[in-house]
Amino acid sequence: MIHHFYRRDFISTASAGLGAALAIPKTDLFAQAEKAKPFKISLAQWSLHKSLQQKKLDNLDFAKVTKEKFGIEAVEYVNQFFKDKAKDATYLAEMKKRTSDLGVTNVLIMVDGEGALGDMDEQKRTKAVENHYKWVDAAKYLGCHSIRVNAETVKGKTPEDYEEGKKLASDGLRRLSEYAKPLNMNVIVENHGGWSSNGKWLSETIRMTGLANCGTLPDFGNFYEYDRYQGVTDMMPLAKAVSAKSYDFDVEGNDTKTDFMKMMKIVLDANYHGWVGIEYEGSKLSEDEGILATKKLLEKCMAALG
Repeated sequence: MIHHFYRRDFISTASAGLGAALAIPKTDLFAQAEKAKPFKISLAQWSLHKSLQQKKLDNLDFAKVTKEKFGIEAVEYVNQFFKDKAKDATYLAEMKKRTSDLGVTNVLIMVDGEGALGDMDEQKRTKAVENHYKWVDAAKYLGCHSIRVNAETVKGKTPEDYEEGKKLASDGLRRLSEYAKPLNMNVIVENHGGWSSNGKWLSETIRMTGLANCGTLPDFGNFYEYDRYQGVTDMMPLAKAVSAKSYDFDVEGNDTKTDFMKMMKIVLDANYHGWVGIEYEGSKLSEDEGILATKKLLEKCMAALG
């Protein structure tokens, strides 16, 4: 009799739970599932730089390819693939329309070739800052949260160069971030050569700006003479995006240069749950294969660490 009572109670409770679940719209259930993921996956346009440079892929089709070929619904642009379009309202409107129609999120624009924000010459540094304004405006219009810039500065390697470079780069970054702040836009810096590939230097430089909208974009590679795991650890407290740089893969699907599981644990331990951009730069797999292999590896990390 007691067993019958429990069984009847269980069926009643289960039925009520199922009914409640069925009452939730599918879109809401999907949103809840997405929100529960420890991080989100986006695609950095540089992963397809060969196709873009060879004119096999057009910038305007990047979002479509990202969603339909790779099943990824967020994109990170590189300005060199539409470098003369930053002020072209018609072109930007078409970019925005295509991503909107596809339901693809525009995350950020990676900006290169606009001058050294930490230039030793004050006039050149000011010019570099102003050159970046148009990309802040373009990114804002497209719905991005940031532009990624470089902290190019003093070339030397002495302690004096270390300190002078911080002073100059933080000045340029601060001024650019001040321009971006009223637009609710971030200016984020990637470890991308020179002093910026020193995680300690870069995090100190960002803090010197004194602005919350100036942050970092830790790249799993690009550290050269600095330990990559320490570098990402240094940068994560200030991170507003993450670049999952991948190269080649072993038979188990792991990257041969970076322990993704270890790296993603560092990312999540910093309480970061935003976009992690795939940036494939390998040579053994095609661009398409490399992107899919990196996505699979990130999903493996997601399942293990979530």
